[in-house]
Amino acid sequence: MTMATDWKKKTERTLVRYAFYFFSWLFRALPYVAIKAMTNGLLSVAYFVVRRMRRSAMDTLSIAFGQEKSRAELEKICKECFYNAGRGAIELGTFTVRPHLIKETFSFTGDSRKNLDAAMKEGRGVIGISAHFGNFPLMLLYLAQMGYPTNAIIRPSRDEIIEKDFQASRSRLGLKTVHSYPREACVAQSLKALRNKELLVVLLDQNTGSKSGVYVDFFGQKAGTATGPIIFAMRTGAPLLPIFTLREGDGDHHTLLIEPHFYLEQKASDEETIQYNVQKLTDIIEGYIRKYPREWGWMHRRWKSRPRSTGEERARANAS
Repeated sequence: MTMATDWKKKTERTLVRYAFYFFSWLFRALPYVAIKAMTNGLLSVAYFVVRRMRRSAMDTLSIAFGQEKSRAELEKICKECFYNAGRGAIELGTFTVRPHLIKETFSFTGDSRKNLDAAMKEGRGVIGISAHFGNFPLMLLYLAQMGYPTNAIIRPSRDEIIEKDFQASRSRLGLKTVHSYPREACVAQSLKALRNKELLVVLLDQNTGSKSGVYVDFFGQKAGTATGPIIFAMRTGAPLLPIFTLREGDGDHHTLLIEPHFYLEQKASDEETIQYNVQKLTDIIEGYIRKYPREWGWMHRRWKSRPRSTGEERARANAS
């Protein structure tokens, strides 16, 4: 890394930090109605400013839906995705200082709460499988606010100062943080939460390399996917529950969709069991994204890691 690049990154991080402090103050100072009115216009402007993220989102959308949807349809999903994410960030900043709004704007739908309560009563902890879908950070806080002992595996912010503020806010609202690294600490905390009969939520839609994951089909492409939830379930017997949140129309209300107990299917070996069940859970996530495409974070480079070809594997074996 050159000195110029290092200086640029430090400058960007400092600007982001002060923007975070400014908006944190704003969210505390103004009523939510005023915040909504003021930020609606900003969201439209922001969409055109974040060009790099917009290009990444369009690339990902093209990979997923390029053969199914027109360019105009992809651009519409892209715009809705960014607007939805922006509204979610504003809600998160506002609701964390007004916790009563979390309970007022979220609710369980159908048998969702029944499914969660039944899994919790099994007494082995529960592994919630989710994705960067809808306003998932507020969903986690809602579960904690509703009295469920909730833990979430979270990738920490690159800015350590902001991460401390985030973690303090999560702790204040009852959500326990399990940082995704160091890996050994993450595994130990996760197993402890399950053995304490608590809820552990894992987001299973992020790119993961072959060292800590497996490649499964996702929108017809091989995607590196974490194996942790399946391994935790195999070790503890904890049930897995797909958990998602959905914004109702263009309003402020969110519903929780929690599916019944997902049962692991045992195969001939542990490796096959892991591969098969990671694929099944990924299929569930893909199904929700196909049904509600604006809810997913398309700006993530889901297929960044690629499986080695047979020729590459053979060359490595011959060299060793």
